[in-house]
Amino acid sequence: MEKFLKKSSWTDMIVSILFVLFGIMLIARPESIMSIISILLGAICVTMGILKGIDYFASGKNDNYLLGIAIVAIITGIIIMFCANIILSVFRILIAIWIIYSGIMNLQTTIVWKDYQSKLWLLTLLFAITMIIAGIYILINNGAMLQIVGGIIVTYGILDILESAIFIKNIDNYLD
Repeated sequence: MEKFLKKSSWTDMIVSILFVLFGIMLIARPESIMSIISILLGAICVTMGILKGIDYFASGKNDNYLLGIAIVAIITGIIIMFCANIILSVFRILIAIWIIYSGIMNLQTTIVWKDYQSKLWLLTLLFAITMIIAGIYILINNGAMLQIVGGIIVTYGILDILESAIFIKNIDNYLD
């Protein structure tokens, strides 16, 4: 049992290291990584569509849903491959607008806190201003969303590595 748990923990640690490397690449080169991912995902969709099309013709054209799936998968794959930057830009703009809006709403909350002479008004003001600045940063920086995701992935990977290392070090205590 101990060998299995240690081997499993080492496997988790290797996967976490790969996550950290992927996160670092997202932070360093977000547009390049997104292009590679969109090409791979698009190619997978197109391949799935072609295979479903082959299944349709091999089944004697009896399963019409296979043809529908094939066409949708191929079109989706092409859109993912060639329009990923547009999709990501629209998503980034919507997220940035939402963050800015939330920051402005929090500014209104700050006024309420100040009117009630609460000590929280200054902290709320700082958070609101930070949110507005973050929203503007995401709005004007194309790679910001991917860099944030990369930072989250790196953080996750590091925490998982630490957890696995602690588990491996203390495995004897857990088995008693």
